[in-house]
Amino acid sequence: MNINEMQEEIIEEFSIFDDWMDRYALLIDMGNSLSPLDEKYKTESNLIEGCQSRVWLQADYKDNTVIFQGESDAVIVSGIVALLIRVLSGHSPQEIMDADLYFIEKIGLRQHLSPTRSNGLVAMLKQMKMYALAYTIKR
Repeated sequence: MNINEMQEEIIEEFSIFDDWMDRYALLIDMGNSLSPLDEKYKTESNLIEGCQSRVWLQADYKDNTVIFQGESDAVIVSGIVALLIRVLSGHSPQEIMDADLYFIEKIGLRQHLSPTRSNGLVAMLKQMKMYALAYTIKR
């Protein structure tokens, strides 16, 4: 499934709910479904700068794709991490760098986040694209 198909799937999942409390519950469920990040990846270098809560993001390059893993100590932020990983993990560095993540606006996520969480979302996305750029340069 390509990045846009994944985004459309997420938009459809969130469109089931009109109430943002239900959407937050879905986001929390997604965060709870994240596999715990191995302790060896919970390092300062994997910590995302600009997030109010602690967020670790690990990227590995396998078979011409970037595989992301992540974790946060906050439930809603874990959901955001899960969404970004779901959309971007398993794609080529170029696809990740070129991705227009329109689902964030379409599901109403950005306008329902506090300013600090919104900054954290931007920081996570920026870091994921930086990992993709780094793997492009390494090749």
